[in-house]
Amino acid sequence: MEGFKMGVDEEIVRLFRDAIAAENANDLERAKRKFDRILELSRGERPEAYFEACFRIANVFIQEDNYRGAVKCALRGICRAPSRELRRDGIRRLGDVLFIIKRRGGLGILTENMEPALNLTREEDPELHEFTVALIRLASGERVRRTFITAELSEILNGLQG
Repeated sequence: MEGFKMGVDEEIVRLFRDAIAAENANDLERAKRKFDRILELSRGERPEAYFEACFRIANVFIQEDNYRGAVKCALRGICRAPSRELRRDGIRRLGDVLFIIKRRGGLGILTENMEPALNLTREEDPELHEFTVALIRLASGERVRRTFITAELSEILNGLQG
């Protein structure tokens, strides 16, 4: 008799449980490895799990003061959100990430090495790409006046300048 082979859904659930336990134990490297594995297993087939893993990794990156990584993961989650509701939730969560970064004085970091985020958003979400360009300009000290179709993006940009 063959041993029990865990299905992908069960594996994702186990990995989420393990990753959250690792994060709670402040073992951030282990948590990231588990969340990365979830991304591998869920991409395309299980978009809700992919979305959540992106934001969980973003939270880990914030704990490590890796602000650029946090923003890139949040943008990836939004770009690949499987529904309009999750896209809006992702934008709200991106706003939370950005306001934490601003409060910690880290917005300036977002002026460097953002090409991967720009490339991703350019290909998958033109409005989010325009927002990312505006965010980089704002992070470099420019005053940015921009209105987006998605009102939450405009609110985030205006709030970061206030």
